[in-house]
Amino acid sequence: MLKNFRLIAAVFFFLLTTLLFLDFTGVIHQWFGWLAKIQLIPALLATNAVIITIIVILTLFFGRIYCSVICPLGVLQDGISHLAGQIKGKKNRFRFAPAKSWLRYGVLALFIIALVAEISVFVSVLDPYAAYGRLASNFFSPLYRQGNNLLAFFAEKIDSYSFYSTEVWIKGWITFGTAAVTLFVVGILAWRNGRTYCNTICPVGAFLGFLSRFALFKLTVNKEKCTECRRCERNCKASCIDGNAMNIDYSRCVGCFNCVKMCRSDAIRYTLPKIDKIPKTDKNTKIPVPIKNNQNSLSRRVLISLFATFAFTKTLKAQQKLQGDGGLATIEDKKIPDRKTPIVPPGALGAKNMKTHCTACQLCVSACPNNVLRPSEKLATLMQPEMSFERGYCRLECTECSQVCPAGAIKPITRADKTAISIGLPVWIKEKCIVNTDQVQCNVCERHCPTGAITRIDREPNNSDSLKIPVIDKELCIGCGACEHLCPARPFSAIYVEGNLRHHSI
Repeated sequence: MLKNFRLIAAVFFFLLTTLLFLDFTGVIHQWFGWLAKIQLIPALLATNAVIITIIVILTLFFGRIYCSVICPLGVLQDGISHLAGQIKGKKNRFRFAPAKSWLRYGVLALFIIALVAEISVFVSVLDPYAAYGRLASNFFSPLYRQGNNLLAFFAEKIDSYSFYSTEVWIKGWITFGTAAVTLFVVGILAWRNGRTYCNTICPVGAFLGFLSRFALFKLTVNKEKCTECRRCERNCKASCIDGNAMNIDYSRCVGCFNCVKMCRSDAIRYTLPKIDKIPKTDKNTKIPVPIKNNQNSLSRRVLISLFATFAFTKTLKAQQKLQGDGGLATIEDKKIPDRKTPIVPPGALGAKNMKTHCTACQLCVSACPNNVLRPSEKLATLMQPEMSFERGYCRLECTECSQVCPAGAIKPITRADKTAISIGLPVWIKEKCIVNTDQVQCNVCERHCPTGAITRIDREPNNSDSLKIPVIDKELCIGCGACEHLCPARPFSAIYVEGNLRHHSI
């Protein structure tokens, strides 16, 4: 019964979290956007004390339920492991393995140091939610959109417009490659040994595993009922049950309840453990055999000190933050200009806030309906979103990215807020403007500027028939990129946007 409840809950969380990365209409986010905000690392970066407290309390009461139900990467591993068992036709295929505590707590310590030192690349790669987000947005989302486009094609044939086509493209090859490597590593480990990744590499698993050692409800073995068949050990995908010692490593147990279901003698129960445990005795001598302790772990004081340092740093920083028109002709594709300062979305406050809070989960990239967000390829901000306007521009009525970000990298804003936030400033390159290169009049940038920041003046003031060139009022520009996107100059626009390090109001 416990396993069935867990499976139903895990499928619910997994499918809806996946849909957050597939949905391009925004409907799913309106109802289930909270699923992204209850992930541990985004909650830490957003300094969401309520969510962090709930996860900690949940773990201290019931163990690593978070890992087996809420974490999408953990549920994905369960799915791969189950599929492996079905294909191989093997039951009872797992074995107890001693904990590699030096590895998992070593990775956790490095992860905490990276959080404090704001080394975003390391945080992005190891955050399990962000890792799954990259898998969903790079592998599942293109398939989902292709299926939608196929339905739109057939619907149009019968004069139905219930579906509409959407663009499918690889938004970043480095991010795609990182997702592929993650899928390969996680997939191989899950295929062979179940939850190995969770218990050796994942920093969230290591942290919650440390807390789960003190959980109120635990799996306990009734040694009088146990027949030593070891079915529990051979079905434990976390490899944390030692059948010889009748001991469970609670720091690695993910609460899958496979052992409870497989035990034929009802010797394993999920309950409050008794304080006085009956020691196992040798069958011949009847002498009590000491139970082995397989929970080798990092010193409690060291681990608590690391988290205290991180919490203090985050609190201190939080306090500091308080004080183209192209007709029907085929047009050459635009190329990305060499921006000295990347552009980050409205609501991000600036490049620094984005760098220190973003986990590169790609949720905002997937949700952007204008195709202006794509993963960065710069090492310092690798895979974090930045804006570019080759495929569209940031429309004033759209605030999707600010509504879906779970980590506080992009703060929620309204449409009214967006019209007054300057994220960048345009730069006009006269040598590329078609007024100068082709000697023809053009007013595209002026006509499409939503804030009236671009006007035109005579190129030759003393000539009444002079062509007009654009001038920019920096006090009005918000950096939406409409001018850059719609500029008819190719392959580089004659006007492009440079990002502002810190956003400001106009």
